[in-house]
Amino acid sequence: MLKKLLISLVFIVMNSTTAFAAEEILFIPHDDRPVSYQQPVEVVSQLGYKIISPPPELLTQPDELWAWLNENAPAANAAVISSDALLYGGLIPSRSHIISVDELNARVENFKSLRENNPYLQLYVFGSLMRTPMFGTPGDIEEPDYYGQYGGQIFQLTALMDKQETNELSRKEKTYLDELEKNIPDEILDDYFARRLKNFSATTKLLDFTHEGLIDYFVIGRDDNAPLCQTHRENRHLLAYMENLGVGKDKAQSHVGIDEYAMLLLTRAVNDLSGTLPLVSVQFNRGMGGKTIPEFSDEPIADSIRDEILIAGGYLISNPARADFVLFVNTAPDGETYDNHNSLPPQPLTKGEQRFFRRNAKKFSSLVEDAINKNLPVGVSDITFANGSDNFLMAQLRDKDLLFKLQAYGGWNTATNSSGFALGTGILAKKMSRKSIDQLLARRYLDDWAYQANVRTQIAEELSTRTDALQIYLHLGEHESEIVKRENKLMQEFVKENLPQIKHFTLSNPWHRMFECQIDF
Repeated sequence: MLKKLLISLVFIVMNSTTAFAAEEILFIPHDDRPVSYQQPVEVVSQLGYKIISPPPELLTQPDELWAWLNENAPAANAAVISSDALLYGGLIPSRSHIISVDELNARVENFKSLRENNPYLQLYVFGSLMRTPMFGTPGDIEEPDYYGQYGGQIFQLTALMDKQETNELSRKEKTYLDELEKNIPDEILDDYFARRLKNFSATTKLLDFTHEGLIDYFVIGRDDNAPLCQTHRENRHLLAYMENLGVGKDKAQSHVGIDEYAMLLLTRAVNDLSGTLPLVSVQFNRGMGGKTIPEFSDEPIADSIRDEILIAGGYLISNPARADFVLFVNTAPDGETYDNHNSLPPQPLTKGEQRFFRRNAKKFSSLVEDAINKNLPVGVSDITFANGSDNFLMAQLRDKDLLFKLQAYGGWNTATNSSGFALGTGILAKKMSRKSIDQLLARRYLDDWAYQANVRTQIAEELSTRTDALQIYLHLGEHESEIVKRENKLMQEFVKENLPQIKHFTLSNPWHRMFECQIDF
């Protein structure tokens, strides 16, 4: 009898474990770029969770997307959803929409109905303050058309307005502010600030819902930010609103970045569903290290990563020997972020710069190697260069045979994008097989190292002699077939030389531009 009882208990435990592994997480990204949509899903799927996402074409249709969400929410255990998709039709439409205040308020109210109809759903939401690029690029689809002509002036105007609210402007700055206000047409400034006000008001309403418990965790991103600009200005007011509301970082955060939040909040959902509190240690490279203020950011990277750990549902500790995951952050000793991979034409490094980066990479790779030899679970956030890996570091990791001894890697975009993706993946890697970890690493190396830092850069250099180089770079158009063929040829050559263990893949540009790629194995 006792034997039968024990067998029955084992059967129940086994089945309950299976049920847990099949828990459903709804996921609505802010667009269908691979790193926003497919890649976070790929990471979490390695753990056995069932990720339910809408068809990509619904992401730009807020009303249809709400219908899909309301239909699927009752069966889910948790939901990680983009407020930008549900309010505006995506991250990019949030910057140029013409939605009325009444329509926007009605969509915001849908979050209240979602909670009322699904009281036990773990609800994680991420949205954004509008970004403030330092300059405009004609033909860029990510901003209103007028930003191509007036973007640089708008940035300077808002930087002075931001400074004026906290420090006294010099006479020269006041004169420049007056000139900018006169030079930028009133209708453009009216459109720009009216849209930002609508978006800011929607964000504060979502913070109200978070305070009331309707949203379990809410993250507001500050993409393409700077120490003085309109985004930074709005964030100061937002932080004051959060403080008055009594919403702490245990419930909501305003944070540098945006594209990493899907990965971080999916990680948080898994940790909450499994009752896990991962311990994370962060180790920085020599020099400025954690004090580095990366490009596109307004705060030290150590502060950003500390808050990313909180978003992911982890806990920061100092001792790497006690950590479930150790994130090593590759920064330049001088605290700069270099943008060589994202210029047109690419800027070649001088011999002195090459020596500088080679020494830095050698030192950093030794730190990583030492930690791996101590059997620590190590990941790398590679942020010395924006929008691509540090080639000097990757060569060191390759030559030391460390590439596939890591738990996670990130070097694909801005500093917090890279650190956030590596952090979320590395925390979850503890529950993965080595085969799954290597599969995820292979994708990052192909995307961040092979494509972003090398193939894309080489093709940009080849295009740079053309008068229409920038237009092609931003929109491949009739040149897409030719360029994709060239990309795949260069990728195969790079992989043969540097990553021979990776076989059978193809590359495409799903957004018909060169900034991102899709890797299919």
